[in-house]
Amino acid sequence: MNAVSEALSFPAGRGHLLTEQRNPASEHLDTLPLLDLLGVINGEDQQVPGVVAAAIPNIAHLVEKVVMALEQGGRLFYVGAGTSGRLGVLDAAECPPTFSVPRDWVQGIIAGGPAALVQSAEGAEDDPVQGRQDLQSRWVTAQDVVCGIAAGSTTPYVLGALAYARELGATTAFITCNPEGSQLGVADIPIVLPVGPEVVTGSTRMKAGTATKLALNMISTATMVRLGKVYGNLMVDVQATNAKLVDRATRILQTITGLDYEAAQSLLNAAQGQVKPALVMHLRQVTYDQACGLLEGAAGRLRAVLDGAKA
Repeated sequence: MNAVSEALSFPAGRGHLLTEQRNPASEHLDTLPLLDLLGVINGEDQQVPGVVAAAIPNIAHLVEKVVMALEQGGRLFYVGAGTSGRLGVLDAAECPPTFSVPRDWVQGIIAGGPAALVQSAEGAEDDPVQGRQDLQSRWVTAQDVVCGIAAGSTTPYVLGALAYARELGATTAFITCNPEGSQLGVADIPIVLPVGPEVVTGSTRMKAGTATKLALNMISTATMVRLGKVYGNLMVDVQATNAKLVDRATRILQTITGLDYEAAQSLLNAAQGQVKPALVMHLRQVTYDQACGLLEGAAGRLRAVLDGAKA
């Protein structure tokens, strides 16, 4: 039996998992005054960033693989169930408006389908075959990266998806809050976030969910920075699709060009609402079409176009 098969045939009892242990700090939670109760939750939450920090080397390894995949026509898939699945879908959904990437570049897949985003479908996580089929329906190939997310590391749906991805030769990663997850051998890159027992025993929407969200923020943000979607710390690929984002785009132009608000807004309009072409138009003194051509020649990397002008 291989490592994946062993992982899928886990024992019915999960009491030995770190994510299922009782937390001594919250054993008398229901007897505490409200302020003390909230203090316990907050105290446990404060441990999470340090745990995520320890996983940075493996997170960096995954980011390198994702950047390479996206540059070569591949995609990133998050696969999870319950809270883990919802967090993956959330991170994927934020990428197009924030970084102007195609909607298929980063995709979130949740056990039970879209309906499970708003209504629990707990039974769906027990089907490894469906995990495989959901990847098949997205035409996953060896060019892609598949990142499974399972706080306790035993979710059959996720393990089934990872097994299929490995059969295809896709790069695989596994985000889990159970240290045993790193020993399963179900993924090329294990990202283990051992935040310890939850305040409410087994409720991995709490510390485990927070740790997962922090890791996903790092993965998607660092990937997009590496792909030139950020200039300095400015969201220069933002899609200005509502009043708030139009205002943000205008202020980004102000920051980099020194123009007043009205002039920056006029520049944004001349660039069809796109910050990068607007900046190139102003700083390189070129037309919109020429700006787009320069950006295309630099794979969309604004810094390369502007530094080239300085050179």
